[in-house]
Amino acid sequence: MSKLPKIKRFEESVEAKYKIYNSIFMTLPFSSITKTGVLLPLFHETCKKGYSQGDDPTTIVKTFFEKYQARRDEKSQINLLFRFIQYIERQVVLFDAIEDAAFPIVNNMDGIGTLRNLKEFASSNNKMEQLKDFLQDFKVRIVLTAHPTQFYPGSVLGIITALSEAIKNNDLQQITQLLAQLGKTPFFRQSKPTPYDEAISLIWYLENVFYHSFGNIYDYIKENIFSESEDLKNDVINIGFWPGGDRDGNPFVTPETTLKVSEKLKEAIIKNYYRDIRLLKRKLTFAGIEDRIISLERKLYEIILKKDTNSISLKSLEQELLNIKDILINEHQSLYLKEVKSLLNKIKLFGFHFANLDIRQDSRQHHNVFTILVDTLNKHNSTIFPNNYHDLEETEQIKILSEIKGTFDLNIIKDEFALKTMKTMQVIKTIQDKNGEAAANRYIISNNQTSLNVMQLYAMLKLAAFNDQLTVDIVPLFETITDLKNAPKVMEELYTNSSYMNHLKKRGQKQTIMLGFSDGTKDGGYLMANWSIFKAKEALTAMSRKYGITVIFFDGRGGPPARGGGKTHQFYASLGPNIEDREVQLTIQGQTISSNFGTLDSSQYNMEQLISSGISNKLNGINELMTDDNISVMNELATISYQTYSDFKAHPKFLSYLEKMSTLKYYAKTNIGSRPSKRNTSASLVFDDLRAIPFVGSWSQLKQNVPGFFGVGSAMKQFEAKGEFDKVVQLYNESSFFKTLIENSMMSLSKSFFDLTKYMANDKEYGEFWKLIYDEYLLSHRLILKLTGYTTLMENQPAGKASIDIREHIVLPLLTIQQYALKEIQKLGEQENSNPEKQEIFEKIVTRSLFGNINASRNSA
Repeated sequence: MSKLPKIKRFEESVEAKYKIYNSIFMTLPFSSITKTGVLLPLFHETCKKGYSQGDDPTTIVKTFFEKYQARRDEKSQINLLFRFIQYIERQVVLFDAIEDAAFPIVNNMDGIGTLRNLKEFASSNNKMEQLKDFLQDFKVRIVLTAHPTQFYPGSVLGIITALSEAIKNNDLQQITQLLAQLGKTPFFRQSKPTPYDEAISLIWYLENVFYHSFGNIYDYIKENIFSESEDLKNDVINIGFWPGGDRDGNPFVTPETTLKVSEKLKEAIIKNYYRDIRLLKRKLTFAGIEDRIISLERKLYEIILKKDTNSISLKSLEQELLNIKDILINEHQSLYLKEVKSLLNKIKLFGFHFANLDIRQDSRQHHNVFTILVDTLNKHNSTIFPNNYHDLEETEQIKILSEIKGTFDLNIIKDEFALKTMKTMQVIKTIQDKNGEAAANRYIISNNQTSLNVMQLYAMLKLAAFNDQLTVDIVPLFETITDLKNAPKVMEELYTNSSYMNHLKKRGQKQTIMLGFSDGTKDGGYLMANWSIFKAKEALTAMSRKYGITVIFFDGRGGPPARGGGKTHQFYASLGPNIEDREVQLTIQGQTISSNFGTLDSSQYNMEQLISSGISNKLNGINELMTDDNISVMNELATISYQTYSDFKAHPKFLSYLEKMSTLKYYAKTNIGSRPSKRNTSASLVFDDLRAIPFVGSWSQLKQNVPGFFGVGSAMKQFEAKGEFDKVVQLYNESSFFKTLIENSMMSLSKSFFDLTKYMANDKEYGEFWKLIYDEYLLSHRLILKLTGYTTLMENQPAGKASIDIREHIVLPLLTIQQYALKEIQKLGEQENSNPEKQEIFEKIVTRSLFGNINASRNSA
C-alpha cells in the first residue's frame, strides 16, 4: 500500500493513466474514430471558452462549426454531433475501467472501515469477545434492483471488466484491442429489456463478483476472528434480489417471470458450486475422498442439465462436504482443508437460492385485487367473507382478516391482473418448496398507508397458498412525509393485533420496515426527507421495543444523494442508540452496483465498510445522541427547508418546466428498463405519478441537481438572518448525521453547472423560475462553505472531487449537444410548418446523450 496521500494515488493511478489511454483511443486506425478524436478537443475548448464568456449552447455549437468545420452541410454537422456522442460514451467507459483497475491502489484495503482494521482495533483494546458477539447477531443485506440508472448493455460491461484487468496488468496490446472493440460496440438497446433480461444482467454480478467477494469476507471472519472451535451461526451478509419479483408499476412482471427467475438463480448458484467442486476434484485425489467428490460433481451436473433437479439436496451437499472435511483432518493432514471450508462457507451464505427474491406491489393495486377477490368469492357463495364486508368499518374488516381461513380455486377470478397477483403469492410457496424458504420470503407493500394495507396482504397470502403456516415476512414501505409520520401508529395497530403478533412470534419476533429515500426526497425535499426518516426510525424503534419486537430497517436508496445515496456507510455509522441497528439493509441499483460493487475489490471493500459502519460505534463505545438543542435546530432547518421546497414544487411552472426544458419525457425512449417511466398511462403529467429516477435524473441532466440541495440554503439563511448561525455550526460539529447530510449535499452542488442553462434566465416563460433555482443554488453553496469552513466544495474529499471533476470535464461537450438539441426541438415546435423528420433527429440526439451523462455520474453513489 502506497504511503502517498489518496489524492496523489488518484492522480498517478487514474488521472495520468486516463490521459495516456485516451490518447491511444484517439489514434486507433478507424477513420471515424481518428477524425472524431481530433475534432472533439477543439469542440471541448469551444465549450469551455463559450461558457466562460456567457454563451449559450446553441451559440457554442454554431461557433464551433463556423470556426473549424465551415464546409460541412447541415446533415454532415448532425453526423459529427452523433459521432461526438458515441466517442464521449466510450471515454466514460475508459475512465470507469481505469477507476476500477485503480480501486485497491486509491483505497486502503486494510484501512479504516475494513474487517482487518476492525479486528486489529478489537484485539488491541481487548474487545474481541464483544466483536464476536456483534457478529453473531449483526447482518448486512444489499438488495439488487433493476431500477434503470445505468445504460451499459451486457457486452459493454464485459469490455469494462476485461479492460480493467488489462489496465491492472499494463497489457498495452490487450488494452488497444479492447479500445478498438469498444469503438465498434453499440451502446444502446433497440428494444426494452424484459424483467427476465434484467435479472440475467444482475445474475452476472452474483456469479462473477458477489459469490467470490462475499465468500472472501465470510472466510476472513471465520478464520481470523473466530477460532476453529467457535461456531458462527450468523451468515452476516446476504443478497436480496428484485428483478422478476418487483411488480410495483411494472405490468411485465408475471408469476411465470418470478418462477423463471428463481429457477435461474438456483441454476446460477449450482453452476458456481459445480465449478468449485471441479477445482477441488483436481486436488482431492486421496483414498476415501476422490470418489465422493466425483459423485458430488455428477449430481450437481445433473441439476444443471435439468436431468434430475433433485439429485442432491442442500442438506446432503453440505453433509457430504463436512464428511470430506473430517476425513481430510483425520487421514490426510488437513491438505486443502481451507478450500473445503471456503466452499462450506459459500453454501451457508447462498444455499440453493443464491439471493433472496423479494416480491413488491403497491397497496392501491392490492386494494383493487382484494376488492375483486371478496366480490368473486361472495358471488360464488363462499363463506370466507360476509356479504356486507365492504360496508363494514375498517376495524371490523381487520378483525375478519385476522381470523381468515379457507381455500378456493384461484381460477374463479376472471380479472387478469387480480389473478396474476394472487398467482404470484402461490408462486412464493412453490419457490420455497423448490429452493428453500430463504429463496422468497418477503413481500413488500409500496405506498403503505394503513394497517389495513398489511392485513389485506396477510389474508390474501393465507388464502392463496399458506393457510396456517405463513412463512413470508410482510414489509410495509413508508415513503411520503405524511406516511413516515403515521408509520408508528400503523405499526402499533399491527403489534396490538393478536393474530399478526402471533405471526411475528413465528417469524422470530422480527418486523422488517422499508423506508423510501427516493420518493421521500421527491415528496418533501432533501433535508425533510432524511430527517423524517431519521425520526420515523427512532419512533418505530421505540414502538417495536415496547412490544418486544426487533425492527429491521430496509432503506430504499438510489445512487445520487438526492435519492438517499452518497456515502452510505457514513450514514449508518451516524445513527444513534435510539435507532435499531442489528441489520443494515439497503437497495443497490444501476451505476451503484457497477461502481461500488462491480469488481471483487470494490465489492469486498464496500461490504466491509457497511459491516464496519454497524459495529465500529459499539466497539468504540460511541452512543451519539442528539442534544435537545440540536434536535430543535434540526427540526427548524427541516421545517423551513420543507416549506421552501413545497412552495417551489407548487410553483405554477414546476411541472411544465420539467416537461419542456428538461429530458424528462426522453427517459421512456431510452429502452433501458422494463418498467414504464411513470405510474399511469395518461398523456398529462401528474407529479404523484412521476418516478423518482427520471425525476432526479432530469434535474441531473440539466446540471441543476435540485433534489439534492433545494431548501438547504434557505433554511440556513433564516438562522443567519437572526444571528443564530452558530447553532447550525454547533449541530454540524456535534451531529455525524447532519454532517453526513451536508457532505452529500455538497456532492450534489459540486455536480451542478448553471452556466449550461444560463440562457434560460432570459426565457419569457421560464426565466423567473430558472432564477429561483439558481438563487437557491448560490445561497446553498455560500452557506455550506460558511458552515464547513471550506474554501471549495468537497475540500475534505479531494480524490472524490477529482473524480467528479474529470467526469464532468468528459461530458461537457455531451451536455452542450443535449441542450442545443433541446433548444432546436423547442424552435421547431414554435414554427407554423412542422418538420417531423428534423424533430425526430434532434429527439434522437437528446435520447442518445442521456446515456453518457448518466453513466458518467456513477460516482454519485
